[in-house]
Amino acid sequence: MSKSPQLSLISLLCSAMALSGLAGCEQKTDPVNSAVQADKAAGIKAPSIEQTKAIAEEAFIYGLPIVMNYAVMNEFVVDKNSGQYKAPFNAIYNDAQVFTYKDTAVVTPNSDTPYSMLWLDLRAEPMVISVPAVDAQRYYSVQLVDGNAYNYGYIGSRATGVEAGNYLVVGPDWKGTAPAGIKQVFQSTTPFGLSIFRTQLFNAADMPNVVKVQAGYQAQPLSAFLKQPAPPAAAKIDFVPASTAGIKANFYEYLDAALQFVPVTADNQEIRAKLASIGIGAGKTFEFKDLSLEHKAAVLLAMKEGDDKVSQYLNDGLHNINGWKIGAMFGDRSFYHGNWLQRAAAAKGGIYGNDAAEATYPMARTDTAGQPLDGSKHQYSLTFAPGQLPPVNAFWSVTMYDGKSQLLIENPINRYLINSPMLADMQKNADGSLTLYIQKDSQGADKQANWLPAPDGPIYLVMRLYWPKTEAPSILPAGAGSWSPPGIVQAD
Repeated sequence: MSKSPQLSLISLLCSAMALSGLAGCEQKTDPVNSAVQADKAAGIKAPSIEQTKAIAEEAFIYGLPIVMNYAVMNEFVVDKNSGQYKAPFNAIYNDAQVFTYKDTAVVTPNSDTPYSMLWLDLRAEPMVISVPAVDAQRYYSVQLVDGNAYNYGYIGSRATGVEAGNYLVVGPDWKGTAPAGIKQVFQSTTPFGLSIFRTQLFNAADMPNVVKVQAGYQAQPLSAFLKQPAPPAAAKIDFVPASTAGIKANFYEYLDAALQFVPVTADNQEIRAKLASIGIGAGKTFEFKDLSLEHKAAVLLAMKEGDDKVSQYLNDGLHNINGWKIGAMFGDRSFYHGNWLQRAAAAKGGIYGNDAAEATYPMARTDTAGQPLDGSKHQYSLTFAPGQLPPVNAFWSVTMYDGKSQLLIENPINRYLINSPMLADMQKNADGSLTLYIQKDSQGADKQANWLPAPDGPIYLVMRLYWPKTEAPSILPAGAGSWSPPGIVQAD
């Protein structure tokens, strides 16, 4: 005989409370009824245990990208002691190097292009981003990402061309018109957001040229651009401290803090009302931290089940081609259209990814036989047939990550990727094909140029096609194009 839903939930709650160190759940105790009585006694009008669990699961899926972004914002521009601090709001930070294993704030980071970063505070007035003329042979892009993790605009080689220009970025409530000298206006859905500048680096000796391009990136308030008096400064905010390492333990507290800066809109008002009913976000009638222990145990279960659904989407919601997962994962508000699960999966796969038209990202955790990639067990190879390199207008790369943390790995040759600018130094096979050797140990000097060092454990590979071609052969539409990446095979 199957258990009733209530008895099953009681059993799960007891298990969750025991695992998380929450006391008060004996075998004969009914935590559902005791929670209701505890909440009533405390004056908390919380939903039932089952409703709380369901809402908390939705909250995790809806809130994952928002929380991840909030934690990165704290580390990059709020907490000067985070170890990842870059610059204050509205100031560009130029990094004259690519990301390495020492950069841990953002999962699945790009190590192809030196970054420049600009965290915008659009509360007082809009900001003007100015870019210099860039050589047509050098790809660059400026990706505008808001607190919802929406890519709300692009400046750069593909989107706006390589000529110099001024672009206006405005907050969610701005109603003005663009002044003279502004090429385009971009509107964020939140008052805070990240602008990511990517500038192509051809090789190590090319870094001084990248630095010259970065020096041409400028940001200034609209009043300064117009040479007018500045409006009153926005109020100082004491942000609730957050870190990427603390997301798992403090997820719902971080979400409550982050939602202060995410306006309620037509597409999120339903989920936001649900969150308020369990003490998260605007409109709440009690604090989330005041929920009973039984409610909190239900929330722990919900978080685990929500995360499982996100992982499942990454596994099943994308096209599986030769072991690579491919699909269009990132976009603006209209792209997601309220599909919170897709947005959460995109963030978990690699937050701050580009729209497919700007860059497409095949991702692999398995070989062609469907077996998990593991550098401690096998050596692998990846071979591009003659004339079948990734079809791009800019460049392509294959980047190695630790399969558990999704961070770059420390290795003896400080190589985190292999990309198309490296082709001249690589060895091709007799038939003109190109083989990459994916393994934790070097196989000798003759294969060194083609070696992509792997971790001593689970492997996560991401291929990046920057500005993918639209004419055949093409990876677009993502996962259904005329070009497919070759599979990764065991090469023991």
